[in-house]
Amino acid sequence: MNSNKMIFGFSRFKTRVVNIGSVPMGGDNPIRVQSMTNTNTLDTLATVEQSIRMINAGCEYVRISVPGMRETENLKEIKKELHHRGYDVPLIADVHFNPKIAETAATIVEKVRINPGNFRPGHDGKAGDELEEIAKRLKPLLHICKEQGTVIRIGTNHGSLSERIKNFYGDTPEGMVESAMEYARICRDAGFNDLVLSMKASNTRVMIQANRLLVEKMKAEGMDYPLHLGVTEAGAGEDGRIRSAIGIGSLLADGIGDTIRVSLTEDPEKEVPVAYAILQSAGARITKTEYISCPSCGRTLFNIQETLERVKERTSHLKGLKIAVMGCIVNGPGEMADADYGYVGGARGKVMLYRKQKLVKKDIDESDAVDELIHLIKENGDWSEPSRKHSI
Repeated sequence: MNSNKMIFGFSRFKTRVVNIGSVPMGGDNPIRVQSMTNTNTLDTLATVEQSIRMINAGCEYVRISVPGMRETENLKEIKKELHHRGYDVPLIADVHFNPKIAETAATIVEKVRINPGNFRPGHDGKAGDELEEIAKRLKPLLHICKEQGTVIRIGTNHGSLSERIKNFYGDTPEGMVESAMEYARICRDAGFNDLVLSMKASNTRVMIQANRLLVEKMKAEGMDYPLHLGVTEAGAGEDGRIRSAIGIGSLLADGIGDTIRVSLTEDPEKEVPVAYAILQSAGARITKTEYISCPSCGRTLFNIQETLERVKERTSHLKGLKIAVMGCIVNGPGEMADADYGYVGGARGKVMLYRKQKLVKKDIDESDAVDELIHLIKENGDWSEPSRKHSI
């Protein structure tokens, strides 16, 4: 199985492309950002308005819970109202127990998520018997999804493995992987390959290990399905953000992942900026200017915090550029080696400017240094005027 290149030379696990509405996932496509509404799905306007806030924050797929058939049918009204307001973002129905709900949802939305731990027969008999029954329950859904062009996510949660899986594997990453692989094999054998797989847990170590193991299992069986990453029940505030960054970021650094969802106990639109920040920090998807700056020490001869803010104010619209603001020449040039431009303290009141790793201007008065940095960026053709959205 081949790999394709990420930025900074890292490789990305090469997955197949699945078309989720007009926003394809996998292959060389950008790693997609999604979130999930927490409104009552029967409340059309509340769900639509929250979806729009998510979309405006940068959400590329909107997932909606459908606990019953009434909620599933109301997806039509939600989709209709979104289209009426000019939004055609792909919708994902989150289904757990009822195959009929999944089948109905698949005729309305672009993607359906099922949980193999819940989407199973009501008994825990012999493995062969249960797998045969699972295949029977899946076939109508697969037929509908083929006809409609609907994608399926097989979403395994650490906390909802079947008794049969737990009896054989325990409550382990191996059990999570086998739970999803059983369904993936059934789908593949039926000729259905518009699949996305996910391994989610609130324990970041379990989540990371399960995803790494899933990739190895897929490689061994010739599968290349896109992967959805997320730490489920990550929490709120700083804890939720750090936990998500550790779990998702570790896998992105491995080149694993085609879509991510940051699960916070907050309004869903607040998840989206965190997701993009994780992608940016992992070097997996660049969506804004990146800054490198030192924490400052006794060698720093200027107010680095104020300077960094002035540089950001002038350059934050330059998507894709990496700019360093470093306190001194002792470690600065080395630590900012992969930056496009560097602003480095040279002597008291004096600044040196770098382009890549080359010193291009020195002994600049600190009062003129930010203007000189902007001039240097313009000289090298990396400047663009800020849009009204970015204007201060």
